[in-house]
Amino acid sequence: MIDHTGVSVSDFAKSKAFYAKALAPIGYGLLMEIPAAVTGRSDVAGFGVAPKPDFWIASGTPNVPPIHIAFRVETRAEVDAFHAAGLAAGGKDNGAPGLRPHYHPNYYGAFVLDPDGHNIEAVCHTPA
Repeated sequence: MIDHTGVSVSDFAKSKAFYAKALAPIGYGLLMEIPAAVTGRSDVAGFGVAPKPDFWIASGTPNVPPIHIAFRVETRAEVDAFHAAGLAAGGKDNGAPGLRPHYHPNYYGAFVLDPDGHNIEAVCHTPA
């Protein structure tokens, strides 16, 4: 089981604002920030459902190629809300909310590119 993951971002403040807005509809919030003075390398911000962050961003050179991270949610409405919030936060559409039956009959997902081009997804696996 994966405990946490993250991405490197080119503009820490911009990405932190993007993720705070884009992930809010799925219940994620900014839970922790640690400055470079403490990490010895880069500013980091942790997002998740309280009390523990499980998705981190770090200032630095963005991952090349950009990576894909999918957040599992309970409802299709959360997928829709994530997509709308991600676009409103400045993300680019990379796949509108909808069924992806080539994965399985109930795979309902949406994709938004973050400011560095990382493909961020919200996905629901339960029937409507």
